[in-house]
Amino acid sequence: MARAERIATSCGRYRQKGDPQAAKRLLTRLLKKQGMPPKRMITDKLRSYGAAKRQVMPNVEHRSHKGLNNRAESSHLPLRKRERTRQGFRSVGSLQHFVSIFSAVRNLFVPSQTNRSAAQIRTHRRQAMAAWEAVRARPA
Repeated sequence: MARAERIATSCGRYRQKGDPQAAKRLLTRLLKKQGMPPKRMITDKLRSYGAAKRQVMPNVEHRSHKGLNNRAESSHLPLRKRERTRQGFRSVGSLQHFVSIFSAVRNLFVPSQTNRSAAQIRTHRRQAMAAWEAVRARPA
């Protein structure tokens, strides 16, 4: 299901509304990138995906329902939310470079959202700081 979700996410992100040629180019490019067709393709209700899918991948099951696509599109919602708050970057490349580094550092310091005691949170914070100091002390 993950490959079909990636295709659905990509279709939703690069959509040109009502352009079947653009949808066909997109599906062709995604199919080349994947190497083999997915079992199913989940998209939103845009009809040009169905027309393009019939030409490019006729044997693939196509599900177009507004609820099914939510899982794929919301999977990278936290990343997009963080990107939006980092206004002021001159290019998308520098923003994505920052976000990739920031995500790794954030994953180190921010504990998971489970029920934890204050002692567990302090222990996690101490371990994170020790790991950070070890990395920072290394010569570049």
